[in-house]
Amino acid sequence: MINMTTLQLQQFKTEFFKALAHPLRIRILELLTEGEKSVNEIQSLLGSEGSAVSQQLTVLRTKNIVTGIKDGNRVIYSLRDPMIIELLSVARQIFNNHLVDTITMLDNFTTSDPKN
Repeated sequence: MINMTTLQLQQFKTEFFKALAHPLRIRILELLTEGEKSVNEIQSLLGSEGSAVSQQLTVLRTKNIVTGIKDGNRVIYSLRDPMIIELLSVARQIFNNHLVDTITMLDNFTTSDPKN
Protein backbone atom coordinates (compact mmCIF):
# COMPACT_ATOMS: atom_id res chain seq x y z
CA MET A 1 0.00 0.00 0.00
CA ILE A 2 1.27 3.48 -0.88
CA ASN A 3 1.36 5.89 2.02
CA MET A 4 0.52 9.59 1.89
CA THR A 5 4.17 10.70 1.89
CA THR A 6 4.89 8.58 -1.18
CA LEU A 7 1.88 10.06 -2.96
CA GLN A 8 2.96 13.59 -2.01
CA LEU A 9 6.47 12.92 -3.32
CA GLN A 10 5.11 11.53 -6.59
CA GLN A 11 2.86 14.58 -6.98
CA PHE A 12 5.78 16.92 -6.26
CA LYS A 13 7.90 15.16 -8.89
CA THR A 14 5.08 15.35 -11.41
CA GLU A 15 4.57 19.07 -10.88
CA PHE A 16 8.33 19.70 -10.83
CA PHE A 17 8.93 17.95 -14.15
CA LYS A 18 5.89 19.64 -15.70
CA ALA A 19 7.48 22.97 -14.78
CA LEU A 20 10.65 21.93 -16.61
CA ALA A 21 8.75 20.70 -19.66
CA HIS A 22 9.31 23.70 -21.91
CA PRO A 23 12.37 24.45 -24.07
CA LEU A 24 12.51 28.13 -23.09
CA ARG A 25 12.32 27.28 -19.37
CA ILE A 26 15.20 24.83 -19.79
CA ARG A 27 17.23 27.49 -21.63
CA ILE A 28 16.54 29.98 -18.83
CA LEU A 29 17.65 27.46 -16.21
CA GLU A 30 20.82 26.70 -18.17
CA LEU A 31 21.63 30.41 -18.21
CA LEU A 32 21.01 30.66 -14.48
CA THR A 33 23.45 27.81 -13.84
CA GLU A 34 26.11 30.38 -14.76
CA GLY A 35 24.87 32.77 -12.05
CA GLU A 36 22.08 35.19 -11.27
CA LYS A 37 20.74 37.38 -14.06
CA SER A 38 18.18 40.10 -14.58
CA VAL A 39 15.20 39.65 -16.88
CA ASN A 40 16.85 41.95 -19.43
CA GLU A 41 20.07 39.90 -19.36
CA ILE A 42 18.11 36.68 -19.85
CA GLN A 43 16.12 38.19 -22.73
CA SER A 44 19.26 39.48 -24.37
CA LEU A 45 21.17 36.21 -24.04
CA LEU A 46 18.23 34.21 -25.36
CA GLY A 47 17.29 36.67 -28.08
CA SER A 48 13.70 36.16 -26.99
CA GLU A 49 10.74 38.47 -26.48
CA GLY A 50 10.32 39.95 -23.02
CA SER A 51 6.78 38.68 -22.59
CA ALA A 52 7.79 35.08 -23.39
CA VAL A 53 10.71 35.16 -20.95
CA SER A 54 8.61 36.82 -18.24
CA GLN A 55 5.85 34.25 -18.71
CA GLN A 56 8.28 31.34 -18.35
CA LEU A 57 10.02 32.94 -15.36
CA THR A 58 6.60 33.24 -13.70
CA VAL A 59 6.05 29.50 -14.13
CA LEU A 60 9.48 28.75 -12.68
CA ARG A 61 8.90 31.11 -9.75
CA THR A 62 5.44 29.69 -9.04
CA LYS A 63 6.94 26.19 -8.83
CA ASN A 64 9.77 27.47 -6.57
CA ILE A 65 12.47 26.54 -9.08
CA VAL A 66 13.88 30.07 -9.34
CA THR A 67 13.78 33.04 -7.03
CA GLY A 68 13.49 36.67 -8.01
CA ILE A 69 14.80 39.49 -5.84
CA LYS A 70 13.88 43.09 -6.55
CA ASP A 71 16.92 45.32 -7.09
CA GLY A 72 15.69 48.84 -7.71
CA ASN A 73 13.48 48.68 -10.78
CA ARG A 74 14.72 45.27 -11.94
CA VAL A 75 14.36 41.71 -10.72
CA ILE A 76 17.41 39.47 -10.38
CA TYR A 77 16.72 35.77 -10.87
CA SER A 78 18.68 32.82 -9.54
CA LEU A 79 18.21 29.10 -9.07
CA ARG A 80 16.41 28.32 -5.84
CA ASP A 81 18.30 25.04 -5.41
CA PRO A 82 21.83 24.51 -6.78
CA MET A 83 20.91 20.84 -7.38
CA ILE A 84 19.21 22.07 -10.57
CA ILE A 85 22.72 22.40 -12.03
CA GLU A 86 23.33 18.71 -11.36
CA LEU A 87 19.89 17.74 -12.69
CA LEU A 88 20.54 19.55 -15.99
CA SER A 89 23.97 17.92 -16.21
CA VAL A 90 22.48 14.46 -15.68
CA ALA A 91 19.81 15.19 -18.32
CA ARG A 92 22.60 16.14 -20.76
CA GLN A 93 24.43 12.88 -19.97
CA ILE A 94 21.26 10.87 -20.57
CA PHE A 95 20.78 12.68 -23.89
CA ASN A 96 24.39 11.93 -24.86
CA ASN A 97 23.89 8.24 -23.98
CA HIS A 98 20.80 8.10 -26.18
CA LEU A 99 22.70 9.84 -28.95
CA VAL A 100 25.58 7.34 -28.71
CA ASP A 101 23.08 4.45 -28.80
CA THR A 102 21.39 5.93 -31.87
CA ILE A 103 24.72 6.46 -33.66
CA THR A 104 25.77 2.89 -32.83
CA MET A 105 22.46 1.55 -34.12
CA LEU A 106 22.84 3.54 -37.36
CA ASP A 107 26.43 2.36 -37.77
CA ASN A 108 25.32 -1.25 -37.31
CA PHE A 109 22.51 -0.73 -39.78
CA THR A 110 24.75 0.78 -42.47
CA THR A 111 27.52 -1.82 -42.04
CA SER A 112 25.05 -4.70 -42.25
CA ASP A 113 23.23 -3.23 -45.27
CA PRO A 114 24.10 -5.46 -48.26
CA LYS A 115 23.92 -2.44 -50.61
CA ASN A 116 27.07 -0.98 -49.01
